[in-house]
Order: sequence, then C-alpha cells, then structure tokens
Amino acid sequence: MSESVYLNISVQPEDFEIGTELQQLRAATPQAGALVNFVGLVREMSAAGQISEMVIEHYPAMTEKALQQIAQQAAQRWSLLGIRMIHRVGPLTAQAQIVLVAVTSLHRQAAFEACAFMMDYLKTEAPFWKKEIGGFGQHWVEARVSDEQAKQQWQKNSGKSPT
Repeated sequence: MSESVYLNISVQPEDFEIGTELQQLRAATPQAGALVNFVGLVREMSAAGQISEMVIEHYPAMTEKALQQIAQQAAQRWSLLGIRMIHRVGPLTAQAQIVLVAVTSLHRQAAFEACAFMMDYLKTEAPFWKKEIGGFGQHWVEARVSDEQAKQQWQKNSGKSPT
C-alpha cells in the first residue's frame, strides 16, 4: 500500500452522518478527482419476514484487522488516495445505516472498482455475525452463495471489475 493513501476505519455502535464523513474524506484527499461511496442499510424485510431489529456481533481485534486488510488489498490493487470505512455493531433498527465504504482516487473507475471490491470482501471476509429479529422470532443470517461468487470474480479478474 502506498504511504500516501489516507485510511480511516471504524467499527462502532454509533450512527454516522454521511455528509460529514464524505467531507472529511474530501478534505484529507484534496487532489481527488473522484469520490465513490456505498451505504448499506438494515432491510425491513428478509426471507423470514418483517425485520424490527438486527443485532450485529463481532470479535473486536479480529474484525478491525480484517477491515484493515481489505482496505490495504484495495489500495494495492488500485491507485487510491483515501478510504473511509465504517461498520456498525450492536442492535440496529430497520432502515438504520450499517456500513459506509467511501473511496477517493484521481479517476472514477478506480474508485468505483475499489468500493465494489471492498463491499464484496466485507460480506465474505469480515467476521460479523448478524441476527434478524421480527414477528417471526429471531435467527442468525446465513452466508449467501452470491456474496462468495462476487468475491471469487475479483480473484479471477485481478484488479478489474467482475462482469
């Protein structure tokens, strides 16, 4: 990873303000020509039914290390200027923000691809456990085959977005 890549990663129970986070990333990387971001939300519905709450658990030292490694892999594959990643833990209500991945680069393609790459790897490599709670009771969310397939496409394409 280039020494000049701004990297800011948080695992936290507190919500985040998207505008503030993006402005801080822009201020930290004034030479950027592109800023791409993704925000993941707690769905109101799942295969089990309507969700009232999701509880996200993690193992702190392991989780933070995994997020750092994902960001470092992205910075090695693409010419990036900055990465801001936030993943929330604890109890979250339906429609609450779960995750923010934001990337700056000189050009849009690197930012788009790096953001997509990090989300695909977060879904498969980061040690988070999610429990959905609703009128159906509660259950742990299983890993999805489609998430693993998305990650595998990055391995096949070594630096290019999956098709």
